[in-house]
Amino acid sequence: MPTHINKLSRSIRIALTSAATVVTTFGVNAQDQSQGADTDAPVEKIAIVGTRAAPRSVGDSAVPLDIVGGDDFARQGATDIDKMMMSAVPSFTVNEQPINDASTLVRPANLRGLASDQTLILVNGKRKNRSAVITFLGGSLSDGAQGPDISTIPAIALRQIEVLRDGAAAQYGSDAIAGVINFSLKNDSDGGQFEARYGSYYEGDGDMMQYSGNVGLPLTDDGFANLSFEYREADPTSRSIQRPDAAAIADAGNEFVANPAQVWGNPEIKYDYKMLLNTGLDLGNDKEAYMWTSWSEREVEGGFYYRHPHTRGGVYSNDGGETLLVGDLTPNDGIDCPVVPITANVLTSAAYQQVANDPNCWAFNEMFPGGFTPSFGGVVFDASIVMGTKGELSNGIMYDVSASFARSEVEFSISNTVNPSLGPDTPNSFSPGQYNQTEKGLNLDLSYPMEVDGWDEPINIAGGLEWRRESFEIQPGNPASYEVGLLAYDPATGESQGFGIGSNGFPGFKPEDAGTWSRGNVAAYVDVEAYLSDNFMVGVAARYEDYTDFGSTFNGKLAARWQLNDDWALRGAASTGFRAPSVGQSNVRNVTTAFVGGRLQDQATLPPTHPISLQKGGKQLEPEESVNLSFGLVGEFDNGLYMTIDYFNIKVTDRISQTSSLTLTPADIEALLALGQRDATSFTSIRYFTNDFDTRTQGVDLVMNYSMDMFGGDTKLSLAANYTDTEVLNVGPDGTVGNIGANKVMMLEDNLPDTRFSVTADHTNGDWRFLARINYFGDYFEDHVDDGTPDARIYPGAETTLDVEMAYNFTDNLSVVVGAQNALDNTPDDNPLADWVGSAYPTTAPMGINGGFYYIRGIYNF
Repeated sequence: MPTHINKLSRSIRIALTSAATVVTTFGVNAQDQSQGADTDAPVEKIAIVGTRAAPRSVGDSAVPLDIVGGDDFARQGATDIDKMMMSAVPSFTVNEQPINDASTLVRPANLRGLASDQTLILVNGKRKNRSAVITFLGGSLSDGAQGPDISTIPAIALRQIEVLRDGAAAQYGSDAIAGVINFSLKNDSDGGQFEARYGSYYEGDGDMMQYSGNVGLPLTDDGFANLSFEYREADPTSRSIQRPDAAAIADAGNEFVANPAQVWGNPEIKYDYKMLLNTGLDLGNDKEAYMWTSWSEREVEGGFYYRHPHTRGGVYSNDGGETLLVGDLTPNDGIDCPVVPITANVLTSAAYQQVANDPNCWAFNEMFPGGFTPSFGGVVFDASIVMGTKGELSNGIMYDVSASFARSEVEFSISNTVNPSLGPDTPNSFSPGQYNQTEKGLNLDLSYPMEVDGWDEPINIAGGLEWRRESFEIQPGNPASYEVGLLAYDPATGESQGFGIGSNGFPGFKPEDAGTWSRGNVAAYVDVEAYLSDNFMVGVAARYEDYTDFGSTFNGKLAARWQLNDDWALRGAASTGFRAPSVGQSNVRNVTTAFVGGRLQDQATLPPTHPISLQKGGKQLEPEESVNLSFGLVGEFDNGLYMTIDYFNIKVTDRISQTSSLTLTPADIEALLALGQRDATSFTSIRYFTNDFDTRTQGVDLVMNYSMDMFGGDTKLSLAANYTDTEVLNVGPDGTVGNIGANKVMMLEDNLPDTRFSVTADHTNGDWRFLARINYFGDYFEDHVDDGTPDARIYPGAETTLDVEMAYNFTDNLSVVVGAQNALDNTPDDNPLADWVGSAYPTTAPMGINGGFYYIRGIYNF
């Protein structure tokens, strides 16, 4: 841990020096923690997103807005914040990622059916940094997305969460196509809470322990320092059956095959540390200073695809299992190694025994006789700091000036694998390299409530400037992870013995792949809100941004709210938006193993401007652009019922995603070799990022809350429902569009359920509290293991789960909570293709594949 404590210290020092030279951030009132919210009365909660006028209640917002109190948010069994969000916001979805490369380390989350990097994430109203992780396999919808990692925020640090379900790029800038989520931090200057939590799945695996705490401290007599921490570790789970191909060779006498040979389930979280400090100081004269800083690190390890000892290309066989791949360790001695036909169990073959006994010949059955399954993971590090000052000038102008610095790192690791080209000299564990994302920013935000004669309410005029700079870095792996050994391509002879190159499953980044790429952008915005009458409010916003790599963009928004009578209000908005391609998407290089057409393939992801990508149709990335329309009704009644119903329509053009697999021809491979890509003989296909298709996403959100007295206690009832439908536009007769294959089109449209809802009842009676929540997930489509062929299409049905929780307060300070997520242990439909790679259930099931999870929490407040 000292290494990363030093990193945090270094990050803070850099941020402090950067504070004098940088400018960013959102919302004059973004840090206004003084507008405390009553967490027991949802209608009265105060939000700072969606407006630059004074913070207002949810019911007064001109756009759809949800607020979830920190206490309400914690009332569930999930421990990571992304899954907790899924229970609180029905249009927010997080798929499990059992075997999905870097997606296992940072799981992509989706709001309103759009990709994870199309939602802007704020902390205390300030933009959260992107993760260094690019989700190369993100269930199609988030393939290639590089969004923020919200799991780095300790849940115990949250005062409330504000979810703006509307396009807001004109107000907040890039990424706010689907909406904005603001995590508002606790600002208590005294008291605190400690919690210990244990949980396990009904299957008896996935044991989880978590410890967290929050402490409020005074910062002189006029400020606060609120510190939160969290530590978690979790065992892996397995929802697997034995693969038929592995079972067959085990039945033939190969006793070295593991059962199951391949594990589908949650990865192991070896450790997960999070710390967050939120501070504020009253400077007097209506001015204050603020700062928050966070630090997190976790190590995750999960499974990969099984390498069959008879058929895995580049390791065991290159002709589909007809003959064994045998390497000649002394190719110049004039003696050839024998040809080994593959039988039901090649280990019993006389020809194989001849190879095994000959020191000049090599087959990987000697090292891994039963095949092998790599373990893939890494260490994810994230640190950030935001500081600023705000207040009111003597002329009535409100100001907010802030600076920010953040850094995200992911150091990949892979073990129980080989660099095939090194033959018997290969290590079995590798460090394939590292991605780093660094962001700096400065903001100036101004706001002025202008009084106008004859108007009951002032016209709020806001404007500001922003500067940001982001960098993406690739650091090379250890040499063994990318080295081209004797058994692969020999540049002296131009020949290869056919063995793969690099750490199998995730080859290391070569020195020539390494580098740092940066870009900057400046922005200016103006935002005006006015009440044209007592009952009619209008807001107009416009934003201009200029990027150093692709140019400029201009976006606008018009929103209005009309109070029809005492109970009902009508609201609506129209806006344009954009999402700038990340620096990582424009420059990343990666090789991953994917299951395509029933076989494992090594796919290279190359920059879109790489010569081979250009040959396959690639070009420099442009920003995604959107048009958002929404309108809805807000109902607030004297009996305590609160409801909203909103329709939304989002058209996104030039969406950025990875292409489907593009097969490399021998000529392509020769061209790559000529460019110095010495491992090109290992590639079967390539992908690159492209602006290749347009989509239209539309749907309806329904939210209802009602409180009443029942059984001598207080009962809160809530319904949150979402219907979302996505259509990929201009699809051809064969179901494809551009370089996007038919299965990927179907995943974009139907991998998330069209319909989701949750109904929650929360009853408090004296020292007892009881909660029950029904969750419904509609049917969906899956391209099983991203195979891409018609044979891989499965259509799982709808599912319903039940969450329950019971709490008892032993004293004013001590309480115990017991509960269960998916208490009835429901699982998705059985996988009709389970005999492919051994997954018992569809791998992208939105409800998860692990079944019921029980937990107990001990909470001490002081």
